[in-house]
Amino acid sequence: LLGAADTFRAAAAEQLQTWGERVGVQTVRGPEGSDPASVAFDAVKQGTAARVDTVLIDTAGRLHTKAGLMDELGKIKRVVERHGPVDETLLVLDATTGQNGVVQARVFTDIVDVTGIVLTKLDGTAKGGIVIAVQRQLGIPVKLVGLGEGKDDLAPFEPREFVAGLLAG
Repeated sequence: LLGAADTFRAAAAEQLQTWGERVGVQTVRGPEGSDPASVAFDAVKQGTAARVDTVLIDTAGRLHTKAGLMDELGKIKRVVERHGPVDETLLVLDATTGQNGVVQARVFTDIVDVTGIVLTKLDGTAKGGIVIAVQRQLGIPVKLVGLGEGKDDLAPFEPREFVAGLLAG
């Protein structure tokens, strides 16, 4: 089940619902501009009632320097935890992110205890080497990589392939 907790970006909920339909997954959403934590709560509540294996909450993209948005992220996690423990908190990092990625990951981890990285945009020329520093300094592993925009383009992270890509031209 997907929870569309990005309630501020125009068409974010519609985009997530379209992805849900493509992969055969229900999407819980609220009105545009509604409280993201409320949408997350409703999604987990519905997922629990339906006994689904996984509830994925999509939140708005945010800069780690925006205190209000980071506080909102912490609130979302606290609200979701009322239903039980959160098993996984993934931070999506763009492969083009430079050294700022370590600071970003550190701030996010301080707020929501990030358990893994999703490294996106590896289908272009970016290599995503920043994740090595994130893993070494913070101990956060890369779990998934984004290799495009199709429904099958999110793949498990393969360390050997990643290193080979870094070392290749």
